[in-house]
This record gives sequence, C-alpha cells and structure tokens, in this order.
Amino acid sequence: MATIRAIRVVRGRPFAGHRPPRRRGRPGRAEQDRAISHSLGAGSGSGGGVPYALRAVAGQLADDPDVGRPSGPPGVLTVTVDGDMFEDCPEPAIRCIREPDRVEIRFLTATARGASTDNHGSNPEQGRQPDERAVTAGTAVTVRGVADAWHRIARRLQRHAPGSYAAIRAGAGPAAIAALEDGLDIRIPVELHTLWLLTAGDDGADGWGCLPGNCALMNLNAVVATYRLKMSSQAEQDRLDTDRPDEERITVWRPSWIPVVGFSPTNSTSGLYLDSTTGYLGRWSRYDEAIDDGPDTLVTYLEEAADMLDTPALATRDRPGLIGTTLGWLSSVDPAWEGRWQPLTG
Repeated sequence: MATIRAIRVVRGRPFAGHRPPRRRGRPGRAEQDRAISHSLGAGSGSGGGVPYALRAVAGQLADDPDVGRPSGPPGVLTVTVDGDMFEDCPEPAIRCIREPDRVEIRFLTATARGASTDNHGSNPEQGRQPDERAVTAGTAVTVRGVADAWHRIARRLQRHAPGSYAAIRAGAGPAAIAALEDGLDIRIPVELHTLWLLTAGDDGADGWGCLPGNCALMNLNAVVATYRLKMSSQAEQDRLDTDRPDEERITVWRPSWIPVVGFSPTNSTSGLYLDSTTGYLGRWSRYDEAIDDGPDTLVTYLEEAADMLDTPALATRDRPGLIGTTLGWLSSVDPAWEGRWQPLTG
C-alpha cells in the first residue's frame, strides 16, 4: 500500500493539488485537522456531532486508506458512520477519493437513519465489509469519549474553580502536534491527539493541577523534554546491560510510552504515560513507588475524573474540593492548607 502524504477535507470543490511530502511517512493529520476545523464550521446545517464523525473517519483513513466500499468511479469509496456514536449527528455518508499519495474526503450528505445514500438507491449497509463499521465506530467512540470527558471537567472548573480553569491552556494546533510526532519520531494515538486539540496542558493554579492527586496534564514542551530524558536514560541503561542476560535487563522507558500527566505542573519526577501499543496508561516514577490503581485507558481516566467532579459524594480514588477559587484534590493537599479546604458539592 502506498504511503498517504495528504488527507484533505473539501466541500463541493475539486482538490487543488498535491501537498509536498512530509519529512517522514506520517499521513497528513495536520492537513486533515485544519480542513475539518476551517471548512466544516457550522456543518452546513448538519448536526453538531458531524465534525466529530469526520475527524474519526479522517483518523481511520490515516491508518487504513482503503476503509469504505466502492462507490461510483474507480478509486471512490463511501463510508457511512453510525450516527448513534455521536450526539446531534445524523448518519453522515462520507465519500472519499483514493489516489496513490492522497485521500480526499468529500462530505456529501447527512442522512436520516436507514435512508439510502448511494447513486443506485440501495441501503448503505449492503455490500459493506464486515469490519468496516466496527473499526470506524471504535475510533468514533474514542474521539467522543475523550471530548465528552474533557468538556465535563472543563465545565466544572469554569463553574466552581475559575482559578484552575484559567490555568488550562487552549488546544494545540494540528501543526504543533505533527511537529511533536516528527521530532520524537512517534505516532500519537487518536485519543491523545484528540485531547491535545482540546487543551495543550495545564499550567496549574497555586501549584496544583486539576486532575486527581493535583496532577497536571503536561504541556507539549514538557512532553518532549520528558520523553527525550527518559529515552536517554534507557540508552544509558542499555549500555550498562550489554553483558547481562535478557531476563536481568532493566526497562527504564520504551519508545511507545508517551508522557501525558505530571505529578504537578512543575514536577515531572513521576506521572502517567500512555502506551501507544496497548492503549493503557502506566505510571513512571523516579522513586519506583509500587502503586497499582488498575489499568486505565486515557478515556476511562478522564471519565472517572469527570465523574468525581460531577458527583463528589461518590468519588472513590480521591475527593475534589476547593481552596478559594482553586480545585484541590484532598489526597495531595498540604496539611497546612487542609483547614481551608472545602469539599466540592454537586
């Protein structure tokens, strides 16, 4: 299969030309995000969930350009997304023009459930490959899960902890995320890519992040610095392990581990990384604490944080509260501040 150099989202006009190849073989996710953000806007009268659906399909096409079913002339594929995966989203039928070095997404219609979408009046489910909907729906669920959880967190901060809300950075631009991928030579999973488009990190309020344990979502510069530091430590460890048998070698860091959450906004001696090969979060620490909270994905981690903020009385891992206008999670509040800490109420 040829490497896709560009993914373009257009509405009703032809592709204007090829994009120049990127420095590595990474499909053009920056181009797809820019196109979705700038070209869709109000969705041309479609539901508010349609941009999520397009982003999910664009992400899937970056991984598998042949997703979809043949429709019309050779090289044209149609993907129909299950509208139930998104709030306020009819079933969008998305037509893709597949060429050797690019994919052009042409959004045609947002149909009612069960409506016909191809040129021959047949049901779009007919002739679909067995795993086509499952793959696209899985990506859609991930994108929507991250977006919904983060919006819930942000809304609670805005309403109850404006000091903490003000410390949240705006989303990173697609070009910044693409530059990080190129600079570290790693592939950012769709769930983390989605989160970074929504927020590029947490600068902290009074030294505290907004996530359980007063941890903070790392900004992209901190991600790069931590990743390079850990990979350098692993290279040094590999040198020390040269003459050791495999079972005695020490793993400090793996290339697939992407740092995401730091111990605090200014302290990355410990935190959480996302393993891009498994999709699970793991914990790193300079001090090797034996802490096992059970496996979390980025989606379940954010959802639990959102749940604890929405319903503090049912919080289990930590208790959210307020010190003035700042969110403080009780497990990591300094004893000197505990007298000012007030539990968050629904």
